[in-house]
Amino acid sequence: MADLALKIARRIRREGPLSVAAFMAMALHDPEDGYYARRDPLGRAGDFVTAPEISQIFGELIGLCLADFWQRIGRPDSVVVAELGPGRGTMMGDLLRAAAAAPGFRGAAAIYLVEASPVLRAAQSHHLASAGPCFVTSVDELPDGPLLLVGNEFLDALPVRQLVRGRLEWAERVVTLDAAERLVFADGPESPALTLLVAPALRDRPPGTVAEICPAAAAIAVALGERLARQPGMALLIDYGYFPSAPGPTLAAVRRHETVAVLDDPGQADLSAHVDFAAFAAASCAAGAIAHGPAPQGKFLGALGAAARLAALSARATPAERAALESGLRRLIDPAQMGNLFKVLALTSPGLPAPAGFD
Repeated sequence: MADLALKIARRIRREGPLSVAAFMAMALHDPEDGYYARRDPLGRAGDFVTAPEISQIFGELIGLCLADFWQRIGRPDSVVVAELGPGRGTMMGDLLRAAAAAPGFRGAAAIYLVEASPVLRAAQSHHLASAGPCFVTSVDELPDGPLLLVGNEFLDALPVRQLVRGRLEWAERVVTLDAAERLVFADGPESPALTLLVAPALRDRPPGTVAEICPAAAAIAVALGERLARQPGMALLIDYGYFPSAPGPTLAAVRRHETVAVLDDPGQADLSAHVDFAAFAAASCAAGAIAHGPAPQGKFLGALGAAARLAALSARATPAERAALESGLRRLIDPAQMGNLFKVLALTSPGLPAPAGFD
């Protein structure tokens, strides 16, 4: 076993089987051997590629959306512009460059990055040096004031619990050790308390049905809802996921752009699960926010002017650059690629207008 697998095995022997969420938390965020503790996972040389790395148009359109909303709420003199899980800082850089077209926006914006990975913080500091970003580790640490927040492929990396329909009630799927001391999945005992954690519409599914819940996402949804109920602002959450809530296991591991077994070599592969946008929106609205969407990513980017931005960039591009711009945008908006699977949810303060792209 590798170092992290040995740590996990020792914890299981000491404490008993781990929830899938506890396993994910260790695999991704163990301070010494976790996936995000010691690597930059992005790009062709990494394990996956996100929308800002595919096309600059993505971040630019998000920037125009934020700047437009800032203007709609009266151009406040100071606004917190925050990003959850900013990767290398690519989207924030593109976002700020485009948003600077709105007079006064850049001077009003205080840049905050919600990031735990020391490796990625270093990359963000380098890429965004001129923006002077401040780093925090949670939404709760963002300062008071009007808020413009965006998170792209952030929620999918939060640890999920997997619940399994038993004969009478639901049980928790856990990670344990088999007779050969290998990490394996197993199902714990059925419990009425676990049944209550499942969305009511899913509770009567047949035995063997799996439902995923994400307490960490729910906590962020509530924090944003409470924040937006107190102070004006907007949050854009962009990710792959489903709406409405649906059953089925979606947890997957990716290494070098290929799917691998979830329990093999923990800490060496990215782990993620599809986002339940209905559950996230409901939790945030219950805390005081107003939800818009989710809208398919392709439709959202189209409404923001993706075609016009492509034409403007292509007009001064070489043939090779033009082809790259076209293929990148196609990947983002094509329903058969990222256009439908990826969705955009907007949260706003009560009484504020819908953001551009949701009108």
